[in-house]
Amino acid sequence: MALTLARITVLANPKRFLDYSSALLPWTGGVAFLLLAVGFYWALFGTPPDYQQGQTVKMLFVHVPAAWMGIFVYALIAGASLGSLVFRHPLADVAAKSAAPLGAAFTALALFTGSMWGRPMWGTFWQWGDARLVSELILLFIYLGYIALWNAVDDPNRAAKAAAILALVGAADIPIIHFSVEWWNTLHQGPIITSTGSSVHPSFLWPLLTIVLGYTLLFVWLWLLRMRTEVFDRRARTLMLAKGA
Repeated sequence: MALTLARITVLANPKRFLDYSSALLPWTGGVAFLLLAVGFYWALFGTPPDYQQGQTVKMLFVHVPAAWMGIFVYALIAGASLGSLVFRHPLADVAAKSAAPLGAAFTALALFTGSMWGRPMWGTFWQWGDARLVSELILLFIYLGYIALWNAVDDPNRAAKAAAILALVGAADIPIIHFSVEWWNTLHQGPIITSTGSSVHPSFLWPLLTIVLGYTLLFVWLWLLRMRTEVFDRRARTLMLAKGA
């Protein structure tokens, strides 16, 4: 824990962050695309059709990682928001702001692919009575509200504080999404991977985990790029204000 806090403190310096991220970018991007290429090839050509769902089952290789990333990214935003409000970490709000559009995109992809799977399996694209679907949609709205709040407030400090509060309030939706299939009896199936094991056959599980790791590294790559862009934008804004003064 002490070592982790020390590393976070080191990265509080924007210059150090830029140096570290510059070294990490080629590796995260390269490994992400390699894992995704291997994972999707494995999933499409190395797994058999399901005895009930047929080839439709392969939608899970896009849907499940996207749903996981939507939740993971929001948890990261909530953690960064807490760091911004409580510990005043100078890059915490940059991290949260930069992650939000990526999390929104993953969540939208999860909803879209889930609907495409639901039509042949459930007979409908959408079911308002399903707690997992509705709570996931609420997460997308929270993402969009968070992004809109950043853009609506001109003062960056006020925007960061307001957005951090919204992120922490919205974090209540994360456990609802996770436990919705256990708390309510709805159409959505239960979790396929738990702490006690997996209900997925190994022929599907390993390519799925490969793609999940690929999604995660793809997010890290894009996240670092967006954070670097935000740091440079803030530097340029500061220089312009100083020059104008």
